[in-house]
Amino acid sequence: MNLLVRAREETGGTVEAFEIVSRLGMDLVLAHLPGARAPLQSRPPWFVLIEVADARAGAAEAALERLLEGALGAGLVTDAAVAQNQAQAKAFWALRENQSAAQKAEGAAWKHDVAVPVSRVADFIAEASAALEARFPGVRIDAFGHVGDGNIHYDVLSAKGADQGVHTAARDEGARIVHDIVAAMGGSISAEHGLGTMKTAEALRYKAPAEVAAQRAIRAALDPKRIMNPRVLF
Repeated sequence: MNLLVRAREETGGTVEAFEIVSRLGMDLVLAHLPGARAPLQSRPPWFVLIEVADARAGAAEAALERLLEGALGAGLVTDAAVAQNQAQAKAFWALRENQSAAQKAEGAAWKHDVAVPVSRVADFIAEASAALEARFPGVRIDAFGHVGDGNIHYDVLSAKGADQGVHTAARDEGARIVHDIVAAMGGSISAEHGLGTMKTAEALRYKAPAEVAAQRAIRAALDPKRIMNPRVLF
């Protein structure tokens, strides 16, 4: 989070992407994505993908160089690699964008698409992970996402060798733990992918009755016969 603040300051606000990937997530994508290569020589607990854009020639490169030099000196960064061309940039992005695909070979996963205030992202990951480990020993947390706007994909994989059916059956209990923490931090249980059909009960639990009534009224006005995606709540 300190690196995000520094990135915004050093680049004059031209940070277009600031994505985190956990060590587990990187290990999975390197293991299961054909042709994937490790972006760094080291294997840190967290990886950050930063993209800077500036219309002025050379400005983005200079800003990123200043950022990395200062962050390395301050101990915020231990290793870094800069894409030298579009092919390398695409390869870096593939490591981030294939996180969900890489999980499939590992079995069942509880998917959480949540958002918390940016200042609470680190607190959320630490608190949620500790709570889940206490209740479900051995589960593996793959947290990744758009830290710049507080949106975290917080996925929970079963313990190595665990019964996949048992893990799937515990999904709702695990979601309640995660969503209670999100709500306590003033966040949202649905960040960028909507409520869908799986979060109907949670939406009614966490949203104010007036908000639910207003959204239902809008739905009724737009779709009185409920023919558009009828299974979703709103």
